[in-house]
Amino acid sequence: MGTSLGYVTERFVIFLATVVISVTAVFFVPHFLPGNPLGAINVKLSRVGGGGNNQLILEAYRHRFGLDRSLGAQYVSYLRQLAHGDLGYSISSFPTRVSTKIWSALPWTLGLVGVTTVISWLLGSLLGAVVGWSGGRSRLLQGLVPVSLLLYTTPYFILAIVLSYLFAFRWPVFPLAGAYSVGRTPEYSLDFAWDVIKHGTLPALSIILVSLGWWFLSMRSLIIAEKGQDYILWAESKGLQRGKIFWGYALRNALLPQATGLALSLGSIVSGALITEVIYGYPGLGFLVYTSITSVDYPVIQGAVLLIILSVALANFAIDMLYPFIDPRIRAGGGGN
Repeated sequence: MGTSLGYVTERFVIFLATVVISVTAVFFVPHFLPGNPLGAINVKLSRVGGGGNNQLILEAYRHRFGLDRSLGAQYVSYLRQLAHGDLGYSISSFPTRVSTKIWSALPWTLGLVGVTTVISWLLGSLLGAVVGWSGGRSRLLQGLVPVSLLLYTTPYFILAIVLSYLFAFRWPVFPLAGAYSVGRTPEYSLDFAWDVIKHGTLPALSIILVSLGWWFLSMRSLIIAEKGQDYILWAESKGLQRGKIFWGYALRNALLPQATGLALSLGSIVSGALITEVIYGYPGLGFLVYTSITSVDYPVIQGAVLLIILSVALANFAIDMLYPFIDPRIRAGGGGN
């Protein structure tokens, strides 16, 4: 069974519409932010003592970034740049390209959120499946349910603040901020890798614990639903061992929607835990967006946010294309027997 042309066309149109709307929103929304990029540049010039040349420099910036043109003309120019794969230059860090700033921040976000997403999914899914299958047989396992509910309902940035206070301030076990020690230069060595791990532990924990709560509760509900299915009752009536039924039947079927959730989460890795990165001063994409907003750097805001939106849209489109092959119970056209 494959995907029909109509199904593919419908999903592609949705994806294309998402991209078009996103590109337009990403351009216009930053322009409604309070302040303007030239104000931030003027502050920098005043600090270094630009004197009477400040106004000339500001006018050069205004012309270079098209800020002296209408918003519509800027939008057309923006679309032309995107069509050529050009995200432009950073205003606050000129002549650094936007792509350079994004690619320098992206690996940190991918490393942090990618690892934490996989770890939380594995632990949460396994624990949730075991607890859901055991029913009320173990009070210890059932005690994980309220704990997971508490973690799931706790905003990850609140947990990040609590962890920072406890393990970086109260008991300074881990560094408070940054991705590696001040003054160090990134290098391929075990010593530097250990330094990165120490700095990334608290941000990772804040993401893992909250995400683990969701995966646990989700998998537990799926396993409980599977326990009532006819094929499970039939397998039990045939005398199959509960362990074999759990691993060979219930868990395999419950993993399908859970795996779909993981795929969507992986597609959202680029967005990262934005506030967590800001709290810990972690130099990922979230921290880049934050610093760009504070300096009203339109091109960097547009480039970073557009990358985040496109990654999520592509993940959804990929899942739409793969799901009919993964689940034989679903027909590509959405109906029919």
